[in-house]
Amino acid sequence: MAAPLADRLRPETLDDMVGQRHLLAPGKALRGIIDSGRIPNLIFYGPSGVGKTTLARIIARKTDMRLHRLNGTTASTADIKAVVEELDTLAAVNGVLLYLDEIQYFNKKQQQTLLEHIENGRITLIASTTENPYFYVYSAILSRSTVFEFKSVEPADIERAVERAFRFLETEQSLSISVEPEALKHIATACGGDVRKAINAVELCTLAASPDAEGALHITADLADQLAQRSAMRYDRDGDEHYDIVSAYQKSMRGSDPNAAIHYLARLLNAGDLPSACRRLMVCACEDVGLAYPMIIPIVKAAVDAAMQVGLPEALHPLSCAVIMVCNAPKSNAAANAFHAAMADVQAGISGPIPRQLQNKHYDGEDAERKGQFYLYPHDFPGSWVEQQYLPDAIKDKVYYVPGNNKNEQAYKAYWDAIKKPGRRDGTGDK
Repeated sequence: MAAPLADRLRPETLDDMVGQRHLLAPGKALRGIIDSGRIPNLIFYGPSGVGKTTLARIIARKTDMRLHRLNGTTASTADIKAVVEELDTLAAVNGVLLYLDEIQYFNKKQQQTLLEHIENGRITLIASTTENPYFYVYSAILSRSTVFEFKSVEPADIERAVERAFRFLETEQSLSISVEPEALKHIATACGGDVRKAINAVELCTLAASPDAEGALHITADLADQLAQRSAMRYDRDGDEHYDIVSAYQKSMRGSDPNAAIHYLARLLNAGDLPSACRRLMVCACEDVGLAYPMIIPIVKAAVDAAMQVGLPEALHPLSCAVIMVCNAPKSNAAANAFHAAMADVQAGISGPIPRQLQNKHYDGEDAERKGQFYLYPHDFPGSWVEQQYLPDAIKDKVYYVPGNNKNEQAYKAYWDAIKKPGRRDGTGDK
């Protein structure tokens, strides 16, 4: 069985790689490290299909060390011990280079097995991961390694790789292949920055195309669209891409940018993640619009209920309306700020006994110096308000809520400033 085209076409040198110019262009730090020939422990972090494994293989060929390749999804502690056992043999006289793909699947014990040998330099580790290494890689290994972040490859760079793939297949299979410019562009764009996906789409197009009378293949834009149409969606509900999209979605609504918010809503719904789209929309309505337009909360709740009831794809209608409404609404985080300030005091132990007049009891023990609850019922007073202490003594003058600078909250403030004016503070009404 032939290897996939992406493996057969894997670059052999740094100059053959596409993308990652921020790491591999002449003068960049990682390029300098590789060219020096003295390789430290490295961790490559980034989405799949952007060159992490390819670069690790290129580095391995540039060293004289014994190369071992393990994959975190299948390797065990026994596999690591087998690598360690080679350290004192002639085969590893120059040390061992261990390439560990998907290190995030190694548990803490497996990672610790490597620690001593990484520290003394007998094993040089090059690890790759699609997840944030600061969350998934054991801290002791992180402290002995340098992390380089790989980015999605730009369509212009991928287009060069796609052209190269078609030319490679022409030579390999002795075919004549013509490709419409729009087909090239679509494959390069639809893969979402993943070179491997783009190369796989090239192979699929070649397999699916029907030869003409002369045996030549013609790759049309329509064929490319059929075979690459969903490749652009990078999404894993438990991975970084999920959290990046939902974060951008909420921040776009908070930032009052309806164009960006609708874009990220489309990405969530394209991935079928209706619950996340609804949850973040509700959070934003309460947290970021809040008291500036309180009616946004039941409106958004109704839209979310409708979306969950009708399901996809029709959910786009109530959700897109609600997202744009949240974007265009005035914003206030005064309620959230008040809560966080109060919570900070509670967690710091800044509190005290609840004032007697607020307690849920109507009798006093013998030790009470002043007997009686003395609660003043606000509705018995003008404006349904009377001054009395509600906070504990230790924080009785604490201010948590500061009205936001918006029409609603300023109207509330003006109303209560008038009700609570100094002449009314003895509970007897205006003087």
